[in-house]
Amino acid sequence: MDRDTSSSLVEDFRRARATTVSLCSTLAAEDTVVQSMPDTSPTKWHLAHITWFFEHFVLEEYVKDYTRFNEDFNYLFNSYYYSVGKMHARPQRGLLSRPTYAEVFAYREYVDIAMQQLLQQRDDREIVERVILGINHEQQHQELLLTDIKHVFSCNPLSPPVNPQLKLPASATANEYAYRDGRSGIHQFGATGLGFSFDNETPRHDALLHEHRIGTRLVTNGEYREFIEDSAYSNSNLWLSDGWAVINERDWQRPLYWSEDLATEFTLGGMRDIDEDAPVCHVSFYEADAFARWAGARLPTEFEWEDAAAGQSVEGNLMESEFWQPAAVTAGSSQLFGDVWEWTSSAYSAYPGFAPLAGSLGEYNGKFMCNQMTVRGGSCVTAIDHVRASYRSFFYPDARWQFLGIRLAKDGAA
Repeated sequence: MDRDTSSSLVEDFRRARATTVSLCSTLAAEDTVVQSMPDTSPTKWHLAHITWFFEHFVLEEYVKDYTRFNEDFNYLFNSYYYSVGKMHARPQRGLLSRPTYAEVFAYREYVDIAMQQLLQQRDDREIVERVILGINHEQQHQELLLTDIKHVFSCNPLSPPVNPQLKLPASATANEYAYRDGRSGIHQFGATGLGFSFDNETPRHDALLHEHRIGTRLVTNGEYREFIEDSAYSNSNLWLSDGWAVINERDWQRPLYWSEDLATEFTLGGMRDIDEDAPVCHVSFYEADAFARWAGARLPTEFEWEDAAAGQSVEGNLMESEFWQPAAVTAGSSQLFGDVWEWTSSAYSAYPGFAPLAGSLGEYNGKFMCNQMTVRGGSCVTAIDHVRASYRSFFYPDARWQFLGIRLAKDGAA
């Protein structure tokens, strides 16, 4: 659907808001308060924060004499917008037993009503663009909500499923790992200007591709198990220095959520047998890089990945598939979209000529362009209309709680 047409905007807004609520349908109020580590946020906080985003950046900007639902919420649910004001410390979000879960839903209803009234009365281009950004922001938090509650439930000794009704993907056998030639030369990358994009996808610019080959699929659990069984976690020659320090300090021996015997893994559907042919996930950049080196390959650059994905239709195992877990695919699928965010070898940095959004929204992306790595492609919990070839996300190299996986590349042509 074209979100640039105001006639569809109210429906897009309602759909995004309803989807978020539906993701919480199997949770009890007690589940939504827990914060399992500083990188995660409680479900209740996500529900309130994305509501605060619309309240602060849309309603307070464009509705005359708008009355906030609760003055304290500006402090409690601001995430990282320092130009807006002070905020509650991120690692302490799990201490917010109040406001209650019910109060947060009352807040959502209050803001939803005001938003729909605004959108039915005005279609100013600036408002439309701000709301489209808010919808995409909500979709980002839908994904975060699921990955965060997965980590929360994984810490429970009962290993309960977040959603016991999730569909099981059909079985498939992965083909032997293969590569195809990528283009070389100078080509353009970044947002095309057609449809929505985040500021970090701009401006479209030239970049040089050297001769390379890129993997035709993602690395599987079975292939990663071979890496483990080859004592890779004790072979310092495979690891970047920081990675070697991290895996030893934290005693990493396998992907996050894998059992010690490498037979089962925790999923949003509870404990399941590991599918040998499904893409490996919940590995850090350090693990992805070490695997690539072990396999005699490397990680692709973000531009090599984008070039492979350019012109491809967005299809694959995404949130709407209702697996919420990477799935094995039949021959012919490149798995470029969905399943796992793919680590690239590219540091997350600004494109030439990058300019952040004006005002406080300029804090959305630009200030994080340091010490993180770019990932591409979306995951099994990314909304299908949220991802595109130019979309770039970013994580610290030791991150594992997101659905993060591996595609390989090699230098030179076949």
